[in-house]
Amino acid sequence: MALRAGVYIVPTHRWYIERTVWLIAGFVLLAATALAALVQPLWVLLVIATGLASITVALTGFCIVGNVLHRLGFTPMLGRSGPTPGNMYLMQTDRWYLERRIYLAVGINISVASVLSLVHSPWWLLFTGFVGTAMVWFAATGYCIMANGLYWLGAEPRLSPERGTAEQAGPPRLADIA
Repeated sequence: MALRAGVYIVPTHRWYIERTVWLIAGFVLLAATALAALVQPLWVLLVIATGLASITVALTGFCIVGNVLHRLGFTPMLGRSGPTPGNMYLMQTDRWYLERRIYLAVGINISVASVLSLVHSPWWLLFTGFVGTAMVWFAATGYCIMANGLYWLGAEPRLSPERGTAEQAGPPRLADIA
């Protein structure tokens, strides 16, 4: 991977499956983190479940929430092309593109932080709350700190706001967005 400059922002012109999943997961993380901090520490198990679901999406392409959204009429931008068994939504897993790496990194990070909040210090919930906030921000604005870090390190994105399709991946430039 070659280092690069610029700012990577995912498309925000419509609500597609992946963007909506980021929004829902962010709200689940925020709610579960607040409940774990204020009510009962075992609410952090919901954060761990969200983390494991994110890891599952990255490794297999299967997303429970994505399939519900697919049934509700949302369209994917990172979904597999062609027919799938049972007309299911499956995220593309042909290579490790930037957005897929985000699912894996987020899943691992929030799962580890959740376990640490139970066995070491509840202050680790600040991290899961930060990730939840970042996911809501990502869904709302298209900007993600982690996505840009991976982009600057050379990870190739699949989402492209100027073309709006996953098949035509090309990173947006800040000059194109402004």
